[in-house]
Amino acid sequence: MSRIVVVDDSKLMRNLLRHLLERAGHEVETWEEVTAMEIPDRIGKGNPDLVITDYQMPGCNGLSVARMVKKTKPGIPVVVLTATHDPSMVDAMTRQEVSGILYKPLKEDELLAAVTRALAQST
Repeated sequence: MSRIVVVDDSKLMRNLLRHLLERAGHEVETWEEVTAMEIPDRIGKGNPDLVITDYQMPGCNGLSVARMVKKTKPGIPVVVLTATHDPSMVDAMTRQEVSGILYKPLKEDELLAAVTRALAQST
């Protein structure tokens, strides 16, 4: 069983991701709001195998989350959710070594495939 942290300001999206991931056999912790400065402590306490984060949130975007996760524990993969199909954003996330980008509306098979790929990268 993998431990996955979901960071998203949308309660609906957090609940959907929790449901889909738990149904697939993962342990899920959700964070509603987080600042970049809180991430090291939270990552250290939770010790997740994967972080899934929304790209656009108030106070902290997906790139900031990815950057701080990589600084804290470089081996933890990060998958970013976004509704934006912006090539410069994709390029920026690729430079941050984001393990995957998922586009909204989210499809369950794409989510589970991205989770499987990202977890395989960390082993």
